[in-house]
Amino acid sequence: MRSFRDAKLMARTLREAMATRQIDLTHSETLEIVARQFGYADWNTASASFGEYLDGPGGAKIAYDGVSLQQAIPIMRIFDVEKAREFYLDFLGFTLDWEHRFGPNFPIYMQVSRSGLTLHLSEHHGDASPGSTAYVRMNGVDAFRAELISKRYAYSKPGIQEDGPGGRTLEVPDPFGNRIRFAEARE
Repeated sequence: MRSFRDAKLMARTLREAMATRQIDLTHSETLEIVARQFGYADWNTASASFGEYLDGPGGAKIAYDGVSLQQAIPIMRIFDVEKAREFYLDFLGFTLDWEHRFGPNFPIYMQVSRSGLTLHLSEHHGDASPGSTAYVRMNGVDAFRAELISKRYAYSKPGIQEDGPGGRTLEVPDPFGNRIRFAEARE
């Protein structure tokens, strides 16, 4: 099956097929038709999009040079494992994916996730600065706030900022001075 990488070949094939039916189309006209078949308004828009990326697994964009950047995973500095579990797992509703220590009495490094968001939590001194902020795009900010308030967590009663720069924003500080800004884009 052909992909957008073959768009010019597709346009030429279309032009040749139409010519056999005595329908004369210019190469430009067939490029415009192919662009619309891929969902673009015109060939210029399509070729700008086609020029740099390939469709990779799961719809990921892979540059022709082989470089493929993926979603970043914020690292949040923590100082107390039990407080971190209480906040991230019990309050925010994340799931513990894994945890690692280099040995007994070493700092912990762990991964938690929820609904497509992955965070790394680390007691290691050099991994992250206390007081970091992670910005998270989301849908359902009101439902998420209601869920958090219903848990009656003694240390946080977050509110929604209506005019945040990325939309309606629910900022939740963790026990270690880090902040997570959950933002729902404006309509």
